[in-house]
Amino acid sequence: MNLLSNSLSPYLLQHKDNPVDWYPWGEEAFEKARETDRPIFLSVGYAACHWCHVMEHESFEDESIARFLNENFVSIKVDREERPDIDQIYMNAVQLMTGRGGWPMSVFLDHDRKPFYAGTYWPATPRGGMPGFTNVLDALADAWKNRREEVEDHAGKITDSLHQLASGTAEPASSVPGDSIVQQATSRLLQVLDRKDGGFGSAPKFPHATDLNLLLRRSLTTEDNELADAAELTLDRMADGGIRDHIGGGFARYSVDGKWLVPHFEKMLYDNALLAQVYVRAFQVTGNQRHAAVAREVLDYLDREMIDPSGGFHCSEDADSEGVEGKYYVWTPAEVKQILGDDEGARFCQVYDITEAGNFEGNSIANLPRSIESWAVQWSMPDLAEQLAGQREKLRVIRDSRIHPGRDDKILTAWNSLAISAFAVAGGVLDCPRYIEIARRAMKFTLGNMMTDDGRLKHAFRQGQSHLAGYVDDYAFTIEALLSLFEVTGQARCVARAVKLAERMIEHFEDKDAGGFFYTADDSETLITRTKDWHDGSLVSGNASAVMSLLKLSRLGDRDDFRDAAERTLRMASDILESQSAACAGLVAALDHFHNDSEQLVLAVSDKETMQSMRSLLLSRFRPHTTLSWVIGEPPPSGPMVALNQSRYAIDGEPTLYRCEDFSCDAPMKSIEVTSWLRRDAR
Repeated sequence: MNLLSNSLSPYLLQHKDNPVDWYPWGEEAFEKARETDRPIFLSVGYAACHWCHVMEHESFEDESIARFLNENFVSIKVDREERPDIDQIYMNAVQLMTGRGGWPMSVFLDHDRKPFYAGTYWPATPRGGMPGFTNVLDALADAWKNRREEVEDHAGKITDSLHQLASGTAEPASSVPGDSIVQQATSRLLQVLDRKDGGFGSAPKFPHATDLNLLLRRSLTTEDNELADAAELTLDRMADGGIRDHIGGGFARYSVDGKWLVPHFEKMLYDNALLAQVYVRAFQVTGNQRHAAVAREVLDYLDREMIDPSGGFHCSEDADSEGVEGKYYVWTPAEVKQILGDDEGARFCQVYDITEAGNFEGNSIANLPRSIESWAVQWSMPDLAEQLAGQREKLRVIRDSRIHPGRDDKILTAWNSLAISAFAVAGGVLDCPRYIEIARRAMKFTLGNMMTDDGRLKHAFRQGQSHLAGYVDDYAFTIEALLSLFEVTGQARCVARAVKLAERMIEHFEDKDAGGFFYTADDSETLITRTKDWHDGSLVSGNASAVMSLLKLSRLGDRDDFRDAAERTLRMASDILESQSAACAGLVAALDHFHNDSEQLVLAVSDKETMQSMRSLLLSRFRPHTTLSWVIGEPPPSGPMVALNQSRYAIDGEPTLYRCEDFSCDAPMKSIEVTSWLRRDAR
């Protein structure tokens, strides 16, 4: 075993038996590099990464390659999910040097942690126009020994560029960018929309949940149905495609083709949490039950497969099982017929495109080239959907006996909070108390296991241990999750806890000079740069979530200081919003919220039972620009929402709705009038 054997990270533990003398990130590795005068080879990946596994098998398990690495380099292995701060910095270096990025990420550093050469996956020997990893190592070892001055000069220049990226080139704008930026961003999404198969651009296709959310919320801001139609097209095509696991629920990471057929099979918690919430929002906007059904499938998958006994959510499931990508998920007609019988099996195969020829390496990925409704009409089988649901469950149970893909069972605060939000929102909108209870249990895990005595957050948890200081998205996503829980439970302590976290976030992460939030805290490990996270990747950017959470809290708690911090961030982001809105839909959505969050609704009820009976009606419509609050019983005399809820009570003990907009309030509505207004206002 190498030095990774003591790690908590499943990804690092995958490499503990490699003949490479891996070090975890830390001073010991850099001291070793200085003592031996060797450069550092930094390899970054994650447990569900298929090409990380390939490079491990081809290179890191190879005795001769490992020997060369051990003799000429000090090798460090990093789990990008545990250390996204390290990943962000060196991914920027990869993109500067190669024009592209991805994992596994391979970066070569000098003793001061400055990068001088970088790439992603290399095969062990030259193949397909790619240099072999052995060739790369030979050349870099020679350069380090014989052209050190050139190497260090290049490392210095790359590091200067990284500093420039981190600090940005623009000064904060004098005012927050206008709403026209949002219009430009959504117009661009329509321009790049694939109007046949959905999605944005060509293959490979990623779900882009942040873009879909922006389209849905903006369709309500502008009453532009084309935006909702674009989101709905993409959601429908994804739901039909092989990127969706039709047998077990959930979505894979992305599709390698333009039709959403062949997925890169790993399943990530963040993708499924974000998509579940987007499908719920699409249901709220359009009323189409098919979106609600997809959301339920995703959440039921997470409930069944990804919840830790502690209540938190695991990170991911691998693409591979038995060393073969996708083996767990594919079918042949014979396998289906053996389980369902010849007649039902043949019908199932016809609907789900499971053929003798196959659609993936001789096997078939279940997908829906035609809608189930069209088959039901053709075959005069009005109960076909119900039959297929039962058959899918039979196949799932049998599939469960196959060798499962590996699972990364660590819990990350930010991702866990995304799942909490998804379950809370769906529980309220779809009137599913079970989902709300799952969300509450996961938040109890966070507050009990990831919170320090001084109110700070930890980032990661595994095997009973929390470790690593939290990042800005850990704070921002958790604040948003607490607010989602408040909307479905009415428990004011959720808001009180969110306020405390927001205060810590501003204290330790905000750039007090220029505005915006650093990704790492002011007392975190010092790296070669301190970055600000503006652009959405698979996740909403840290700054976007910070702005959104602060804007919501500022209305709920009448906190001008929170709104001021959000405004400072948007002013600092002005140049990015002007020139790079295509890469930051989360920030654009926050800007939309800043300009349009004018409505407040407070529903006062006499007791918890009445609140629960009114909840799904209040939440039936997506209200992206509305501050929602509850008063259960008497309005509290103190607390974070005393200004908003003051004098708001259930008149004559009946449900009473208080509505204000642009500092003007309507007369309170009672009982039947409340129900009538909410139903009329629902879409």
